[in-house]
Amino acid sequence: MPDSVEEIFTNLQSSFKPGVVTEKRSFYFSIDDHKWTVVVDAGSCSVERGKTIDDADCFVKTSEELFLKIYNGHHYPGVGDFLSGRIKSNNPYMMKTFVEVFSG
Repeated sequence: MPDSVEEIFTNLQSSFKPGVVTEKRSFYFSIDDHKWTVVVDAGSCSVERGKTIDDADCFVKTSEELFLKIYNGHHYPGVGDFLSGRIKSNNPYMMKTFVEVFSG
């Protein structure tokens, strides 16, 4: 299990599952001081440090602590996380797509 956001995103391409999405999808993550852009389509994945696109299909902002819990399967985001502001996203449903593309 990864123990840092840096470790997750630098190794993300190795867990990419081709064919899960059929259209290009973009994700921007703002996790405390860590900023990452991920773009996927049917056959490829790019992961870049920073904000490299203007309008991501899915923007996610949360704390490193909570992101690590979610990524490692110790917390499943619920409505309360969004209502309380612990997680902010323009498209919470697309977060599921991200998990499907990269889950083992």
